[in-house]
Amino acid sequence: MSREKPLIAVAMGDPAGISPELLARLLAEPDIRPLATFVIFGDARVLDMGAKVAGLVPDVTRIQSEDALPEDQSRPILVDLANLDLDGLTIGKATLAGGKFATENFRRALQLASSGRADAVFFTPFNKAAMRFAYPGYDDEIRFIRDVVGSDASASEFNILGGLWNARVTSHMPLSEVARNITEDRILNALALTNAALRSAGFDNARIAVAGLNPHAGDGGNFGREEIDIIQPAVAKAQAKGFNVQGPYPSDTVFLRAKNGDFDAVLTMYHDQGQIAMKLMGFDRGVTLIGGFPFPICTPAHGTAYEIAGKGIANLGATRAAMLLAIKMATEKRKRGRVAA
Repeated sequence: MSREKPLIAVAMGDPAGISPELLARLLAEPDIRPLATFVIFGDARVLDMGAKVAGLVPDVTRIQSEDALPEDQSRPILVDLANLDLDGLTIGKATLAGGKFATENFRRALQLASSGRADAVFFTPFNKAAMRFAYPGYDDEIRFIRDVVGSDASASEFNILGGLWNARVTSHMPLSEVARNITEDRILNALALTNAALRSAGFDNARIAVAGLNPHAGDGGNFGREEIDIIQPAVAKAQAKGFNVQGPYPSDTVFLRAKNGDFDAVLTMYHDQGQIAMKLMGFDRGVTLIGGFPFPICTPAHGTAYEIAGKGIANLGATRAAMLLAIKMATEKRKRGRVAA
């Protein structure tokens, strides 16, 4: 069936936090609904629970797991997997029941996109402890995605705030292991992936700044030589490949320049080097994009906020921003497909 609008596969996240409320609020947004077709995987009882917290009545088409997607896709479609063990759920706590629920929903959304029937994947916040209860090998979302879609593609998380992107060379590893994992090849791969992700989001010749590893970017070798021996040579090679990249810059000032519009993205050397800056600038608006797979995967950058679950006060800002990015990238993807055809 031909579709004019992109189709977004939506996975319900951890049911013990603010995910149910966020999803109910998002699906009620009048300016979001016309932009795409939404296929949601989860449990109707969870959506109803979130809608009750939000003071809303869900307006969705409900189908069963084995049903074909309806021809009329003008309303969000809820694929009711009826897959939450309510007896094993405790609001505000990471549980096996919540982890099994979220992993199954994510798996189904990824499979829909991997089959080519969805243009992007979106999920409301997961809790990693709960996910590990259900899936012991769950290091992070990238590992799980690779397992589900059978891909060894180079992939990375990007944190996005408005028009500013943050990418990383290393991610979920102890700080004690970071320096020995900073290599020219890793930096070049990260820059290539960042450039490709920005291009897929509509950036043309994106301006990328590279942060140093050490204080003051090594201060000419006084505080370490990684900038001289590894990072600067990698930047030079990336420039020779045509990337619009500069650096390395001291990490305590590069985000000030990026915030002021000098750069579209900052490549940092490790996780918190960029996360702290981005979340300070806009915790309630930040988006996480998982890039490098054939389809974009987006989620709000914050967590499950167990402490306010069920109170009806969850901030929708990051969730809206994440969905809008998923829709934008899905639309760009469909345009590129039509041009290629």
